[in-house]
Amino acid sequence: MSNNVHMRVFRGDQTGGGFKDYQVQADEGMVVLDVIHRIQAEQAPDLSCRWNCKAGKCGSCSAEVNGKPKLMCMTRMDTFTPGQTITVEPIKTFPLIKDLVTDVSWNFQVNKKIPPFKPRPKNPDGTWRMMQYEADRVQEFRKCIECFLCQDVCHVLRNHGKHEDFFGPRFMVRLASLEMHPLDAADRLKLIKEIGGIGFCNITKCCTEVCPEDIHITDNAIIPLKERVADRFYDPLTRLFRIFAGGGQK
Repeated sequence: MSNNVHMRVFRGDQTGGGFKDYQVQADEGMVVLDVIHRIQAEQAPDLSCRWNCKAGKCGSCSAEVNGKPKLMCMTRMDTFTPGQTITVEPIKTFPLIKDLVTDVSWNFQVNKKIPPFKPRPKNPDGTWRMMQYEADRVQEFRKCIECFLCQDVCHVLRNHGKHEDFFGPRFMVRLASLEMHPLDAADRLKLIKEIGGIGFCNITKCCTEVCPEDIHITDNAIIPLKERVADRFYDPLTRLFRIFAGGGQK
């Protein structure tokens, strides 16, 4: 069963733009990305939209649908009220390139600042060992598809423009995956505090709410990192221990 839907799609580039209205036939089972493709095919061949897998795994088709950050390929048309106007616009935290496409290259520059995995020395028998619960703890973080919806809703980036001071929730997830890895020997706490800017996060959990992979970004990544930073740099007993011990450990 098909029906006509009213789509309001942002059209424009760095010089400006606005919303344009389209009447589109939406067939049963369609998602928002399907409708955008139909607009491209039938009415606006110059409409720019980034996408790849159409399966919720590449993170390419991030947009704001009716004001909420979503993956267009995972937003079903039958979840909207019949006759409702559906607004589609680019994510706001990053510079606009054209229409629904934004420049997310800043994220890849941030990624380069994070020291990679550094394995600790092997055990005397030539092996590494880790417990199952240790593997389970970091496995969640590996589900990230880098859709950057968490970056889009982060108040520090979106409202305050602290791109030079805060890595954002996506990279707190990556840092957590490294810091909590039982076989990793690198120490990134100073980077997390001073360059990553974890102190800017006020744990509103908005990033967790929009994550399409249901990663508990705030509870399982950001808060534990905050605790580690607090223990290292602000706990007076820990600081005394480090002074008398002549250093510290991961």
